[in-house]
Parts: sequence; structure tokens; C-alpha cells
Amino acid sequence: MTVTDPAVPALDSGSQQQSLSTRAARNLATTTKSVPQMQAITSRWLLRLLPWVEASGGAYRVNRRLSYAVGDGRVTFVTTAGNIEVIPAELGELPILRGFTDQEVLAALAGRFEQREYEPGDVIVEFGSASDQAFLIAHGKVSKVGPGEYGDFTNLGVLANGDHFGDDSLLDDSSIWEYTVKAVTSCTVLVLEQRGFDELVEQSAALREQIELFRARKLSSGNEYGEASIELSSGHEGEPELPGTFVDYEMSPREYELSVAQTVLRVHSRVADLYNQPMNQTEQQLRLTIEALRERQESELLNNKDFGLLHNADVKQRLHTRTGPPTPDDMDELLGAVWKEPAFFLAHPKTIAAFGRECNTRGIYPAGVEFNGHHVPSWRGVPILPSNKIPVSETRTSSILLMRVGEQNQGVIGLHQTGLPDEVEPGLSVRFMGINEKAIISYLVSAYFSAAVLVPDALAVLEKVEIGRES
Repeated sequence: MTVTDPAVPALDSGSQQQSLSTRAARNLATTTKSVPQMQAITSRWLLRLLPWVEASGGAYRVNRRLSYAVGDGRVTFVTTAGNIEVIPAELGELPILRGFTDQEVLAALAGRFEQREYEPGDVIVEFGSASDQAFLIAHGKVSKVGPGEYGDFTNLGVLANGDHFGDDSLLDDSSIWEYTVKAVTSCTVLVLEQRGFDELVEQSAALREQIELFRARKLSSGNEYGEASIELSSGHEGEPELPGTFVDYEMSPREYELSVAQTVLRVHSRVADLYNQPMNQTEQQLRLTIEALRERQESELLNNKDFGLLHNADVKQRLHTRTGPPTPDDMDELLGAVWKEPAFFLAHPKTIAAFGRECNTRGIYPAGVEFNGHHVPSWRGVPILPSNKIPVSETRTSSILLMRVGEQNQGVIGLHQTGLPDEVEPGLSVRFMGINEKAIISYLVSAYFSAAVLVPDALAVLEKVEIGRES
């Protein structure tokens, strides 16, 4: 029988180990652990910066002065095998048809629109020519330019999907185009000829009555926001008779009801009992669940179709980029729309990067600003803050928001209700639901919230911002 010695791990040219290995030593050492990490946690700037207002009773009513809408919405279309048609009811978004509900007449009017295609650079209408057509933009982007003060041309804005122009000129047979409209991209538009409109007016008494109502509404006194003027007198001498006035209110103001985000957290009692050192398992489970709930809350504040900011910006406050990518000119347009104490821009991180590239291309290097202890990019001194909750489309377009905040500023506010049973954070509660037959402990985690835009010019959105265009 042959006896051999057990093999010993060799070290450095076959020498025998002379001390305890680190691998074995770790069996006696206490491991230092981090709390559970979560990649989905973001800075949540919107939640942090919105002034939160108490909404007792779960609702918040926004009272405004009575205003008279003159029709400035966007129309919607349907496409069938390349043929685009306007939805008849959507014609009620045109100024001259605001409030008109005769579906038979609207359907007849929709059938008179003709589809046309334009290529980039094509002139759609030209300054000085007869204005005898109404245009609905089904797809694409156009620019309006008009004569400037000193013989050159000035940019009057950009129109895109759902916008319209020329419809009010149908009421005046002698009108001319006071601006030129050119296609910026390939465009599909629907055109209504003066002749077709006049024929329908002759046939419909209801349409004639609607036109007279529109003309009377245009002549009524009001300010630039559509609110009835408050009659005042100034600069007078002596004892003239002063005007009498009053301020009227909306009869049916909007009420924002608090929305809810909820989940049921389940923890097995055995885990909660035995595995609580050095960290409390239930506490960590709740912490990560609350983080996820707050992330969902911010997403809803932006994207919810009822109260989300992306869906509740006024049509006049929805702007289009001039060329596609976010340029300094576009950011200035946003500042022109929210010029009363703008608080911050909000954009997807990739949109912010695209804006940086456009600035670099022009040789512009905006200075950052110190904001809440962070150094962040800015434009004209207004912080540009990131949020990955703003959607990026499949065609690599996104949106940029600019807002004024606070009740005192008639801005954007967050809504919540505090003092909830088992409240752990303002507006967020964790309620014990019991233990089931399988010894699983359940907790109901709830957050109640909403957002309100107090006046339309508190929020503006730059839409269809291209973030992936190759230079």
C-alpha cells in the first residue's frame, strides 16, 4: 500500500501557504451591506418644486373670470387608405363654428374639403393674393411670414398637425392674404374653397345664424384673453361721469378631484420575524414601494389625460419648433408664452442633450445656474430640469414644458390632502390590512394627488421636438 500526503495549494513557485486565506477568513467576518438599491428612482423635480396645496374634501375648484372662447382649438382627422378626412364634429373648433352643433351641416361642410399635398419650400398662400380658401393642416408643418416694419419679412409663427388658417376670411369675399404660408416639411392639408362654403351658407339657415353670432361676438368688447373688459377711466380732469363695471365669473368652474395611486404590499410574517438584522425587512419593502409610488405620481402629473400637464396646456400655449430640433429660438418662444415669472423648464434628458447640441452648433454656450443645491443647465437664467416621465415617441420626438408655479402667481400647483389615517408622508398613507391564513401580512399603500393650471398662460408646451435628427 502506498501512502501519499494530501495536496496543499501551492503559492509562488510551489511554496506552502503560511497563513489563513482571505476566503476562509470571510466566514468569520461581518459583511457591511447597503440598503436595497433601486435604479428607477429619479430626481423627481416636478414633485419637489410644485407648491402643494391642501384640497379638503378631495377636490379643488379653479374659479376664473368669465371668458368668451372664439374658437382656437385643433381639429382631428381620420385616415382611410391614404385618404384623409376631417371629423365633422371637430369643425366646431374653428372660430366661425364654435358652439355650432348641427351635425348634418357639419358633415356636409366636411365633405367639401379637398386634400392637397405640398413639398418643403412650396408656397401655400402668398401675401396680397385673394383670400378665398380655408386650410386645415392634417400632417406636416408650415411657417407664416408677414411684411415687417422696414420692408423685410417677419416670422409670424409655425403651424402643424390640427392647426388651421384662413377660415375667418371666408366671411369676406374681398379679403386678401395678409401673410405668406410656406411648407417647412412635406404637408398634407385639407382645403375648403369659398364657393363651396357660400353654397352651404345659402342652403342652411342655421349656418347663417351661426355666422351672425360669430360676427357679433367679434365686435363685443374684451381683452386679449377673451375676458370681458373692466371699464375704467384714467387721465381725466374735472368731474366726468365715471364708467360703471363689474367682474363676471365662470358659471361652471372646473373642479379637480384628487387621483389615487395604490398598491398592496405583502410581507410573510416569517421574513418579518426572523430576517430583521441589521435592516428591518418591512421597512425596506415599504421604502422601495413608496419610491415606486412617487415615481408613478410624477408620471401621472405629466401624462394623465384628465389632469396631466401635457394634456392640460391651453391650445394657444402649445407651440411648434421652427425646424424640428429644440433651438434657442424655440426656447425663446416658450419664454414669450410664459413671460410672467417663469419658474423652470422641464424636459426629457435626451431633449436637454439635443438642445445642447443645437447650442454648440451655433456657438452658443449657455451658463448653468445653482438651483436647490444643484448646478443645472439653464436658458436665459431659467433652469432646465430633467424628467424621464416626459414621453419620447417612436419617431424620436418629445416635448418641453415651461411653467409658472404657485397660487399667488396664478401658476401651476400640486394638489393633495394631508392628515390621512396612518399617514407616513404628506398625502401618502400605509394602512395595515391584516394577516391572512398563510401568515402573509398586507399593507395598503396609497397616495392621493392631482395638479391644476390656475390660468392658461401659466403653462406652455413645445411639442414634436426632434431629438434624434442627424446633423
